[in-house]
Amino acid sequence: MAQRDRTAVRRFRRVAAVVGAVSVLTAGPLVPAVSAAPDGGQDLARWVEPRVGTQPGDQDMGTGGGAGNTFPGADVPFGMVQWSPDTVTAQHGGYFYDDNRIKGFSLTHLSGAGCDTYQDFPFMPTIGDVTDSPASLPQKYVSTFSHADEQAEPGSYRVALSDGVRVELGATQRTGTGRFSYPPGAPATLLVNVAGSVMGTEDAHVTIGPDYIEGSARSGRFCGTRSSYTVYFHARFDRPFQRFGTWHDDVVTANRTAESGSAPANPVLDAAEALVPQSLSMRPIDAVAPAPGVGAYVGFEAGASVTMQVGLSFVSIDGARANLAAEGGTPDIDRVRTDARAAWNARLNQIRVTGGTDDQRRTFYTALYHALLQPNIFSDVDGRYAGFDKAMHTTDPRHPIYTNFSGWDIYRSEVQLLALLAPREAADIARSMTVFAREGGAWDRWTVANDYTGVMNGDPYHIIVSSIYAFGATDFDATQALSQMAVGASTPGVNGQGYEERPGLIDYRLRGYVPGQASDTLEYTSADFAIAQLADRLRDIPMREEFLTRARNWHTLFDPGTGYLRPRDVNGAFAPTFDPASPDGYVEGNGAQYTWMVPYDLRGLIDALGGDDAVNTRLDTFFTKLNVGTKEPYAFLGNEPTLQTPWIYTYTGAPAKTQALVDRARGQLFRAGPNGLVGNDDLGEMSSWYVWAALGMYPMIPGRAELVLNSPLFTSATITRPGGRTITVDAPNAGPGRPYVTALAVNGQSWTKPWLPESFVTNGGTLDYTLSGTADPAWGSAAADAPPSFR
Repeated sequence: MAQRDRTAVRRFRRVAAVVGAVSVLTAGPLVPAVSAAPDGGQDLARWVEPRVGTQPGDQDMGTGGGAGNTFPGADVPFGMVQWSPDTVTAQHGGYFYDDNRIKGFSLTHLSGAGCDTYQDFPFMPTIGDVTDSPASLPQKYVSTFSHADEQAEPGSYRVALSDGVRVELGATQRTGTGRFSYPPGAPATLLVNVAGSVMGTEDAHVTIGPDYIEGSARSGRFCGTRSSYTVYFHARFDRPFQRFGTWHDDVVTANRTAESGSAPANPVLDAAEALVPQSLSMRPIDAVAPAPGVGAYVGFEAGASVTMQVGLSFVSIDGARANLAAEGGTPDIDRVRTDARAAWNARLNQIRVTGGTDDQRRTFYTALYHALLQPNIFSDVDGRYAGFDKAMHTTDPRHPIYTNFSGWDIYRSEVQLLALLAPREAADIARSMTVFAREGGAWDRWTVANDYTGVMNGDPYHIIVSSIYAFGATDFDATQALSQMAVGASTPGVNGQGYEERPGLIDYRLRGYVPGQASDTLEYTSADFAIAQLADRLRDIPMREEFLTRARNWHTLFDPGTGYLRPRDVNGAFAPTFDPASPDGYVEGNGAQYTWMVPYDLRGLIDALGGDDAVNTRLDTFFTKLNVGTKEPYAFLGNEPTLQTPWIYTYTGAPAKTQALVDRARGQLFRAGPNGLVGNDDLGEMSSWYVWAALGMYPMIPGRAELVLNSPLFTSATITRPGGRTITVDAPNAGPGRPYVTALAVNGQSWTKPWLPESFVTNGGTLDYTLSGTADPAWGSAAADAPPSFR
């Protein structure tokens, strides 16, 4: 993550080491007994391990740590609430597997991000009276646990704390239900740190009623930016409180019913968000340091089993109350868990696989689970939402507003998976992006709640909207979106909120490149190509031609003297020396990695690099290592810029190399345990890559729906899209040591192309593979069989 002046703070990601002495922990049993899923489906939720990604799977490469940065708590697909434990040792996502200390169970999380945000309203059960302020003595209210006493499942989370309290959490889209069972013999107490958001709060309020707590917090500052949001909660209990009070900084006041204040972020954590990669090091970060803060506590009789229901809203406390009234139902945690599991099974059953090992099925369905967590619903049940113009708006409740768009990451393969499996939600995501762009006056790159962050580079939302449309999720105003895309991609300068959509745009339009920034230029050319594709689908031919011409700007970076795509200075000169392993001029990558980033015109790139044989030799060297970070001239498949590279061999007449390479990456870079991800999951992007790779296909081209093929992992897979269309993949002899395709039939007809046309995604169909342990040099290698390039 290199920092960018003005608008784009690059991602800082890190994984913290354990603070102090932490017990060596082992995973507890997480696979429940098989139970029936709704509509006769399988209980595929039993294969999901939500804790995958909570422990480093590789070293920190300077792009946010070597862990997935996921969370294990209760959530439903695309849910607003993510009720999950937060450990003392800070890791993006809130939960560090190697730490046995929990400091709270907060209501909001990002899954796999490379920076901190959210973790709002941590609730924490404790034993005894509150005599010391949790702000000044936070370690007093931390509890330890063992993974043997923890159970994380899709839609629910349970843990027995070492102080005798048992915590059970469940979720709906906008609400959570928790049961806190206290041991006898001591007062039962529940804390809520309303100023406990991980990046601090500018303003926090809490009110205590006879049997409820409600409040708000204004936080934000994702990746150290000035972004902000305000979130509200209303928590209702199944009994009145026996005692209550508040704290403000170091003062505890019994019987006080309201409190207001603010809290800074942990100073060590806050400073770390602004570091550049060269400054990164593995270090412990203690997230319970004393700091000013505001909160409330309530008490119950000793031995009580207390049920709490909480509604969340980004509109108002009234909105939180209404969300709870609409979705809360009766306070029955078992029903909430059952319903959440059913919601997950409905989604997971859209892809049913057979064959493979238990670990492969666990890895696959966990990846599918992680890919469906976010983006999140942002509007309330009545359609109200907080807009990018900081005003309140109302949308049709049948088409909710979504947020939390990790744009630079998810444009590559996740939104295509969402459009394939959840076209209604994907269309609403595209619509939400368009609405936010209209309200704010520009397209963001990485949205948290309802504010610009400007994190990362490029113009990824254009690729997202165009790709969603290409994959058949068309129920949004694409004409309006295209018009706003053209304006955003062509209008230099900042909007009224100080955000600049395309830094360097004047130079890009004038010279065909952004001086000093090869990665910015390549991101812009991919976005321009995607705009051209949407224009073509909407029959706007002049716009198509304009943006296709701009997409050819990748040529301006090609240096025939070195054979790389390189940054140029304002006068058009390349630097006199060049190291392809250097990240200078590239974002989270280097010249060796970004040279391949022309996914829509790979034929043109291959020809520029010397043709098929030369490129195959170069790729063979490039894939000597699979996950090296940004400072070696090899692949970095634990991060986004090279995710498409294994499929380039299909363009050079060597699809068998793709088949072997993807099989190698599936086995080496993804695992079924807590250390199962070698880099940030980035709100499901890396997980979506695995889902596609396991199915034997990949959405290579931005703004289009062709699928480039490798070989499937499982003996069969059935993908069911809404409306009943299916894609069936059969590979009866799939298994270890047999990654090579020797024959393929598409819809019963012999097929020699290592790719599928857009019509296959639209109409569905069948793929029948014959796999072998020996490569077939003939299958898919003819020049006429290569995937399309758009020149």
